[in-house]
Amino acid sequence: MALATTPQGLPVLILKEGSKRTTGREALRTNILAAYAVAEVLKSSLGPRGLDKMLIDSFGDVTITNDGATIVKDMEVEHPAAKMLVEVSKAQDAEVGDGTTTAVVLAGELLNRANVLLDDNVHPSIIIDGYRKAYTKSIELLSSLAKTVEGNNFEVLKEIAKTALASKIVSGGASLDALSEMSVKAVLQVKEQLDGEVKIDLDNVKIEKRKGESTVKAEIINGIVIDKEVVHAGMPKRVEKAKIALLNAPLEIEKTEITAKISITSPDQMKAFIDQETNILRDMVEKLAAVGANVVICQ
Repeated sequence: MALATTPQGLPVLILKEGSKRTTGREALRTNILAAYAVAEVLKSSLGPRGLDKMLIDSFGDVTITNDGATIVKDMEVEHPAAKMLVEVSKAQDAEVGDGTTTAVVLAGELLNRANVLLDDNVHPSIIIDGYRKAYTKSIELLSSLAKTVEGNNFEVLKEIAKTALASKIVSGGASLDALSEMSVKAVLQVKEQLDGEVKIDLDNVKIEKRKGESTVKAEIINGIVIDKEVVHAGMPKRVEKAKIALLNAPLEIEKTEITAKISITSPDQMKAFIDQETNILRDMVEKLAAVGANVVICQ
């Protein structure tokens, strides 16, 4: 086969030099095996007896998990077909938040079984059509087996949360029970009834982490947690029946946007300048006091 050349006789390379091109059955087999390899990595972490994986990145940071989304996120996958299974995991995690390992293992096994059919000279389009019919039948069966869970059935919701949490951050025991119960309570508190439908905006739930205690000590705060200290030690640590003022600007003298110079020739002028700044700040504070605010939060 003759290569395309330039007018000067140099070969025109469409692919990188040293690249290998495969077609037909060989290319199909290579893609299936690459994708199946990703599923094989996750297979041992599936289910209640799934094993944890120890992941070490290029910086030496260690992650121990059996969560499929976390595992594939830290895997350095380069093969295009294998990357598709990684995207399956990411899509599952973004849409549902759980079941990432199941999705990847299931997709990998479907590819593996398709590979067997291809070896028996079954055409790819027939395999695809069969999988589509199986998908339709699976949805019918799942719909018939599914049970409706009422939003006020706390114990059932807690068991659902426990199943999801078991593969992520806790291994069981008191921590799993405590976090499962807390998760359900937090979601139910932000639940809203809009136009006859239940809406839950998870942005209304903020997770604030603190070192030094076990997860059993975690608690739900019905309000807002702001990770800041008071600006003066003499300020109260607790205020009952607080009237809160939220400011989108700092309580300070703003610098001018233009360059300006002030000529001070005597100590009295310097004192007057400082007194004026103090008066401006005092005016701000008096306005806040006038509206009855006893807690001020500003940027």
